[in-house]
Amino acid sequence: MIEPKSSTPIQHNLLAIACFSIFILLSQLVIAAPKSSPLEFWSPGNENNTGVIDHTLWQQILTSYLDDKHQSGINRFDYAAVTTEDRKILSKYLQQLQQLDPREYNRAEQKAYWINLYNALTVELILANYPVLSITKIGKGFFSFGPWDDKLVTIQTQELSLNNIEHGILRPYFNDKRIHYAVNCASISCPDLSRTAYTEANTEQLLEQGAREYINHPRGVSFENDKLKVSSIYHWYKEDFGGDDKSLIAHLLNYAEPKLAKRLRNYYGDIEHHYDWSLNQP
Repeated sequence: MIEPKSSTPIQHNLLAIACFSIFILLSQLVIAAPKSSPLEFWSPGNENNTGVIDHTLWQQILTSYLDDKHQSGINRFDYAAVTTEDRKILSKYLQQLQQLDPREYNRAEQKAYWINLYNALTVELILANYPVLSITKIGKGFFSFGPWDDKLVTIQTQELSLNNIEHGILRPYFNDKRIHYAVNCASISCPDLSRTAYTEANTEQLLEQGAREYINHPRGVSFENDKLKVSSIYHWYKEDFGGDDKSLIAHLLNYAEPKLAKRLRNYYGDIEHHYDWSLNQP
């Protein structure tokens, strides 16, 4: 019998370096946020079109299962309670959106369309994998940290992922930092899933409301032992909020209630960030 050769110290070191490199790479994949990069296919719009996209079915789901009065101050979605019939309603809604060509509508209508599609897809993903403790446990790729790069829908022959919708359409074409308060990742630290479906008529109001509620909740902005702690969203997408701490605080001050605003104005230290990926269920 041939005896297996024992590893040399050099081989051990090489293995350790390789493992450490993989760890660093995976950490960067988890932490790094996609850049805003427009998908040219979705650039057209028709400002002369006054047509309205119907989001009634999505509103029906939100009304039935979203709790916006939870004691935590965080909207909770009752995934466990969703009936088979309502799963069919959600599926029908997603099919309806996929049959449209959003490029034929004006920009305001498109904005509501893409936000609702993103949020409805996220709920459908959780339901399809439920019970699951976190959206980060879902994903087709071997190194996936969540499902954001998985192709989920086909619209006008274009296969799209959640990342495509957020970073290839919403962020670059609408150039509105408040988008981050609208798209929901089914997690505790995420800005609330709105109880009201987005429409051309209410988008501005809902974006303002989402920003104000998130910034004035501890998961968005808080002080711990005199240290300013903010959601990791402001770290991942720092460029959208001005690119530096001064610009970020200026943004927060636009929505902060008086007590929080006073502390923000007098703060000059480092800013820490945090995020809880636990599922936003009751």
